[in-house]
Amino acid sequence: MKHLDDSRLKKLMQKSLSDRKVTDEAILHVTESLIQTSMRGVDSHGINLFPHYCRAVDAGRVVRNPEIKINKTAESSAVIDAGHAFGHHVGALAIDLAVELASKTGIAAIGVKNSSHFGAAAYFALRAATKGYIGFSFTNADALVKAHSSKDPFFGTNPICFAAPLANESPFCLDMATSLVSWNKINNYRRMNQPIPAHWAFDKEGKPVIDPHLAKSLSPIGEYKGFGLGMMVDVLCAVLFGGLISKDLLAMYTSPIEAQRKIGHFFMAINISKFNSLDAFTRDLQSMVDRIRSLRKSDESQELMVAGDPEKNCVKEREVSGIPMDEIKFEEFLSLSPDFKTALK
Repeated sequence: MKHLDDSRLKKLMQKSLSDRKVTDEAILHVTESLIQTSMRGVDSHGINLFPHYCRAVDAGRVVRNPEIKINKTAESSAVIDAGHAFGHHVGALAIDLAVELASKTGIAAIGVKNSSHFGAAAYFALRAATKGYIGFSFTNADALVKAHSSKDPFFGTNPICFAAPLANESPFCLDMATSLVSWNKINNYRRMNQPIPAHWAFDKEGKPVIDPHLAKSLSPIGEYKGFGLGMMVDVLCAVLFGGLISKDLLAMYTSPIEAQRKIGHFFMAINISKFNSLDAFTRDLQSMVDRIRSLRKSDESQELMVAGDPEKNCVKEREVSGIPMDEIKFEEFLSLSPDFKTALK
């Protein structure tokens, strides 16, 4: 296992995208998102995706200099045609617009269509939370989650993210897929040739598997409840403004790399100050978080946490140790440029 310095790695990733003539704004958000996500320990959506993104740019799936069209449909809503931009780029633009509109109206919602994979949903909701707003971010994805009581997948992992500011620490952040695990986590196990837990995934006949190479669909969280949440996300990210639903999206890895995927996203921002003073809100939410952490433990060996605490702990650890990367993935980075060796801790 290698360990990489985040600041040096970011500069090398930025250079790699710049050499590909990607726009400066896209470079900023792609690299910020991937580094932040890996520092938070969400390796399935962090820097491991970077070689794939480079291949997508080279092949034309992701447009280097996209024509992003914003259609403001009301005082607090808009629909954006991403023009096959990096999802990280258009997603940051969308949540920032939601915050701008919500500063006047209280609540704002932005739909995005014709986009690409946007990485971790937390990147966008946290952008709103660090500005004193409640942030929501959603995306649909190609059909990988087995439909309840069916052999076949229909919805994607379709994540839900909610973030809100706290008084004494970085924002509270719930970032969860509506599947038990992400497909990238399955890919990580495939790369390491390690078995997966039996309840994570299913084969083509809808039977549980432990061999990641046989996995064809994922298990939803909470059985029919997770399946229902996945449907809610697809309504927000596609049906609401005429985008493609999960079942009609091209697969991230197995479709031709030049084919554009037309993914949909949905973002919301709530201006806390239109409901309460920001100080009172952050103080009360901090109190809630602290009270949960102080509850009696069922297992004294386990830390009592709220959503986002494991990620905060991981940031502290990786600021010292660096971002881990397995040998196979590191070779992919070296194939982009031998300079990535200089990012090693």
